[in-house]
Amino acid sequence: MAGTPLSVFQVSGRAMSAQLIRMNTTASNLANAGGVAGSAEAAYKTLKPIFRTSFDAASGMSTVDVQQIVTAGEAPTKRYDPANPLADKDGNVFDAAVDETRELVDMMETARTYQNNVEVMQTAKSLIIDTLKLGR
Repeated sequence: MAGTPLSVFQVSGRAMSAQLIRMNTTASNLANAGGVAGSAEAAYKTLKPIFRTSFDAASGMSTVDVQQIVTAGEAPTKRYDPANPLADKDGNVFDAAVDETRELVDMMETARTYQNNVEVMQTAKSLIIDTLKLGR
């Protein structure tokens, strides 16, 4: 698509795709909250998308894409629980370090950002339809 200007629909669509990935990583983090593993390496680690903004000179608009997904946040918490079948030789288990409050805030922010892009698309569509009606 080099040289072709981006439309508002493409910009909003890319932003919505990026927010969908963010929502999926947040859902994965929440689903794994409270998970336990037998080692720090095996314990679930919080996932976060890294966004990349690109400027399109032809249209003068910027777009956003997910560049990669990385692990972030605190290290898993070691807890002594020798009765747990996942416990290591010293009786320790490792809890997934998922900050549920932060994840819920991220989920709300992601949903709002996604909805904002839906509104942009609906407004652009309405403006196009109104412009076409002027020609009648």
